[in-house]
Amino acid sequence: MEGGSPDFHRLALQIKHWAVELGFQQAGIAGIDLSREEGFLQAWLNEGRHGEMEYMARHGLKRSRPAELVPGTLSVISVRLDYLPPASRSTKTLADPVRAFISRYAQGRDYHKLMRDRLQRLAERIQAEIGPFGYRAFSDSAPVLEKALAQKAGLGWIGKHTNLINPKAGSWFFLGELYTSLPLPPDSPALPHCGRCTACMDICPTRAIVAPFELDARRCISYLSIELPGPIPLELRPLLGNRIYGCDDCQLICPWNRFARPTGERDFHPRQGLDRAGLIDLFGWNETEFLQRLEGSPIRRIGHQRWLRNIAVALGNAPKSEQTRTALLERTEDPSELVREHVAWALARQTN
Repeated sequence: MEGGSPDFHRLALQIKHWAVELGFQQAGIAGIDLSREEGFLQAWLNEGRHGEMEYMARHGLKRSRPAELVPGTLSVISVRLDYLPPASRSTKTLADPVRAFISRYAQGRDYHKLMRDRLQRLAERIQAEIGPFGYRAFSDSAPVLEKALAQKAGLGWIGKHTNLINPKAGSWFFLGELYTSLPLPPDSPALPHCGRCTACMDICPTRAIVAPFELDARRCISYLSIELPGPIPLELRPLLGNRIYGCDDCQLICPWNRFARPTGERDFHPRQGLDRAGLIDLFGWNETEFLQRLEGSPIRRIGHQRWLRNIAVALGNAPKSEQTRTALLERTEDPSELVREHVAWALARQTN
């Protein structure tokens, strides 16, 4: 920039370069017209497919109108950061009914702070180049249509399972956004390449992918084990298997994930043996242990009661054994009615 306005085309290229220098795998620029996506969002909400995630509707149209969420927004910088753990044991754990399956993204440290810190550093790098400008950084922390913005920014397409897929990196990555007041030139949107493949739909244990590109969260194991505050519906409990926090089935089966690369971020490597922990061991944690062992983990957000609720269901789905019955009996007088009810269900499954 020499005295006048910045060369925004050149700046956009620099931003993508700086983002990679800061540790992101990729960055792209999206415009803020999400009118088409707003229609899809509204229909999804009208059908009640968000379940008890009332925050999805609480902010009205701010989710699909970036300039209403952050006044002055003219463009969005979208970034992605790989989180696939090296030598992941997820498939083996999923096949072992006495072990606890935890979604890969949650086996390490919470990603939110790391993503926002890096986005802040990216904003500061831009400021150092052109001077002050308006911005706000987000990473799954506000009413943002992050996957729609990422597709518009060319980072990938939204697959039939409604996750973002990158043709060179699969789908094991986090997304973050920098809303800016800069008129940056947008990238070309990524085109879909799912073709006739329905692997994600076919493998979904609860048939939550009700049609291509349509997810009913009320049936999704990630929703049931993380977002749902109350009892898990009786008819769905047997379908959860040993999944106690999230579900990766649709990503594990996706053929595009053969291109995924292990993360270089040590923060995302499994902690506390969460990639291979036994159900009974985790069920024995009291609340203090739960909070201490999962410090810095996204799992803490569900709280100890839901943690026990989820594990009780998994124990009810486990092969019958005296060890499992003993572990469940020790929780029959739990202070939480939610926990007691799921323990009773699991004991009935272990006894009958």
